[in-house]
Amino acid sequence: MSQIALPLSSAATGAGRIVTGPSLDPVLAALGASMDWPFHTAVLAGPPRSGKSLLARWFAQSGAGDVVDDADRMEENALFHRWNRAQAEGRPLLLVSSRLPGEWKITLPDLASRIGAALLIEIAAPDDLMLRALIEEHAARRSLVLGEGVLAWLLPRIERSHAAAEALVETIDRLSLERKAGVTISLVRDALAERVHGATGGEFQPRLL
Repeated sequence: MSQIALPLSSAATGAGRIVTGPSLDPVLAALGASMDWPFHTAVLAGPPRSGKSLLARWFAQSGAGDVVDDADRMEENALFHRWNRAQAEGRPLLLVSSRLPGEWKITLPDLASRIGAALLIEIAAPDDLMLRALIEEHAARRSLVLGEGVLAWLLPRIERSHAAAEALVETIDRLSLERKAGVTISLVRDALAERVHGATGGEFQPRLL
């Protein structure tokens, strides 16, 4: 199986690094085996802020294949042309989509059958280790110090999603600056409550308060 060089870290230290965890291992394994994809094509799908575009960018830079970002928003004839070109060249093609194939309504029959036959690589919700690393990464980017006690209190209470981790750290940072105070459990509790009460459409719901 071929391997691709990705900037991986269990606790990322920069905007160009990818936070890893057990939930991401199947995705990395699939990206590393691009020559085995059916018809040399795969669809990379996942929730908002889950790193789809970053993974795809490094996949392309590694030389493992070509990438079409936001493929589910691309004009269908143009996308079908890209698929045909990949087949002619025998080169792997990674299609990045914010929607799963079943949610991606394709009206062009030939394209629909091709996408349906592609390998689906789906980014799952972050596991506990990855969620902690995501929170620590976003905090480090903002020069926030989150103590072990704060993290231990927070982790059981936050929604298991990439977007929730990023949004909550942003709120913690804002409250810390407004209050000119360090990050305490009390401040994090207020940030969590603000995110819950300000969420729309159930976007952010904690497991435990």
